[in-house]
Amino acid sequence: MTGAMTGEDEIWSALRRLTAARIGLKRSGAALATAPLLEFRLAHARARDAVHEPFDAARLATELAGLGVAVITVTSAAADRQTYLMRPDLGRRLAASDDGALATQHGDYDLVFVIADGLSARAVALHAWPVLAVAIGALNAEGWKIAPLVVALQGRVAIGDAIANVLGAACVVLLIGERPGLSAPDSMGAYLTWRPHAGTSDAERNCISNIRPEGTGYEAAGVKIVHLLRTMRTRQLSGVQLKDDSDQLLLGR
Repeated sequence: MTGAMTGEDEIWSALRRLTAARIGLKRSGAALATAPLLEFRLAHARARDAVHEPFDAARLATELAGLGVAVITVTSAAADRQTYLMRPDLGRRLAASDDGALATQHGDYDLVFVIADGLSARAVALHAWPVLAVAIGALNAEGWKIAPLVVALQGRVAIGDAIANVLGAACVVLLIGERPGLSAPDSMGAYLTWRPHAGTSDAERNCISNIRPEGTGYEAAGVKIVHLLRTMRTRQLSGVQLKDDSDQLLLGR
């Protein structure tokens, strides 16, 4: 039959409008039909391309300077993309030369924002500025002492700990490109850590994931970040002991 939808087709069509997941895909015998198979392969190619897409750190730094905060660009100890992918440990450490350059900016800061390419440079290129615009605007109004923004090439989450220690910041918010998936090659995550130190574990961090217009929107992400930072400073902790109840605030907006 062609043209008219069956009752089963209508059910799946309604469900697909609620999720980006691949559900109820059409089949041809025991295999996927041609159209969903090609769509799957295209999504897989986009995810792989996102991992290797070059990070234009200079352009992002120029855009972020418009937020009224100084911007510093650093690199991790991973010299290139291949090394970064093969040696995760190097992506967690600052290059020796940048460690000294950051030390000249040491101060008594409440927090530092770090923007790292991670596994999707496209994610931070698209989403970092609008999220920071919301968060920094609210924090400036409350008198927070914000360190210079740091853009980190070939960086992983833990590089934020090293940067916060060198700058003398009480906490770090690291925005990073998340591992690309088959429904989103440009998803950004935010990792918040109170009093980061060498050996900080993931259990000591709070994470806001899937930041993008189709996921956690810019306004919502900014509100969540600011709310978590306030609570961290009050309770002097972060991680599994700190529950993110910011959704209650967003429901009331």
